[in-house]
Amino acid sequence: MFFRKKKPSYSYNPEAKKPMIRASICTGEQVAGFKDLRTGEFEEVMLIRDSADLAEFKEQYGISEEIEKSY
Repeated sequence: MFFRKKKPSYSYNPEAKKPMIRASICTGEQVAGFKDLRTGEFEEVMLIRDSADLAEFKEQYGISEEIEKSY
């Protein structure tokens, strides 16, 4: 009642992974995640439905810069 559960904060290695948004050209669906800089593999983290979801993703991982989109 008096104490709220804190949201967990996550981290990533900016030297090995790059935050990206992968968007579908056909449906417009957007997924936020991280692209491995060595292999090019994309790791999906969360579905982005609106700007609030994008803000939550940035807050969780401490991202302040603009996120690149990939189609």
